[in-house]
Order: sequence, then C-alpha cells, then structure tokens
Amino acid sequence: MKKIDFFKESIKNIKSVGTITRSSKFLCRGMIKPVDFDQADVIVELGAGDGVITEHILRHMKKDAKLLSFEVNEKFCDQMRKIKDDRLIIVEDSAEKLGEYLAKNNLGKADYVISALPYVSFPEELALSIIRTSKEHMKDKALYIQVHYSLLTKKFYQTIFGNVDVSFVPLNIPPAFVLVSEKVS
Repeated sequence: MKKIDFFKESIKNIKSVGTITRSSKFLCRGMIKPVDFDQADVIVELGAGDGVITEHILRHMKKDAKLLSFEVNEKFCDQMRKIKDDRLIIVEDSAEKLGEYLAKNNLGKADYVISALPYVSFPEELALSIIRTSKEHMKDKALYIQVHYSLLTKKFYQTIFGNVDVSFVPLNIPPAFVLVSEKVS
C-alpha cells in the first residue's frame, strides 16, 4: 500500500488504526526481536493494518508455523490478501474473538501475540478484555508484544501479566515503545 493511501485510510479511521503512518522497518524489527522463530508454531497478530509487520513476521517464521492475523479495516484486509503465503490466516474480525478463531483453525494456544492495536483510543474495558483474552489463549511462557506511542496503558500489561519490559524505537514516525509481557503461571 502506498504511503499516501495508508495516510488517507488512517485519517478516515484514526480510532481503529491508531497512527497516520506505516510502521518503519526499525519498528517492525523491534516488534519481532523478542520472538524465537525456531520455537514458534502459532503466532497471533492483532491490528495487522496493511501487513507491514505481517511481512516481517512471515519472513522469519518456520515453514510449518501459522500466523493468525486480525484486522477489522476492510481496505487493509484487501491489501493483506495480496500476501500469498499459506502460513497466513487473515481474520477480518475483532481481536475479542481470538479464542474462537484459534479453535476454528485447530491452532491450540499461541506462542506469541504481536499487537499494534491502539488501546489508548479504545474504551478501557474493551482494551483490558482483549489483553485478558490474549493471555488466556497463550501458552505458558508465551510473550505478548505490543507497540504504543506513549506509555499511558503500560499499567494494563503490568496488571494482567504481572510484568512488562519496555524498549524505545526512535526511528519511527512517531517514535514508539515496544512493550513485552510474559505469561507466567
């Protein structure tokens, strides 16, 4: 998708998109840095956008792994459908239904959840519900990886997972934070 097309779609749907620019290659790398792709069988992506992070994930995944990518924006889903990879399952539905789609595709629990959902623009209860649902459908020791442009919702991950590590990616517009939480029993 061209930058101008992404910008236009973002302006029309800023509350669900959460940004006006595509993620930089530096942010994409920062989002997948914590992932051990040799051990990852099931990766879930929340808020896949037009697929820029999706493509970075797919480049590193093993051949028999699966990527379940959630996106509610129809134009972004159309763009993602241009990615021809049998490991990618595009879900044009709410991330609240994560468990339903994992079961429907016989995927079990996720090894990683990688999210670009703009929780700061969501009602707090919806944001917390999606994060809790994600944790419920993650394997023990699985990682939840989230991008944010501020630390306003850091407490969500600390409350739900009991832990959160933060790194900063300055080479992105806007600069971003990558928050990583581990599911511990």
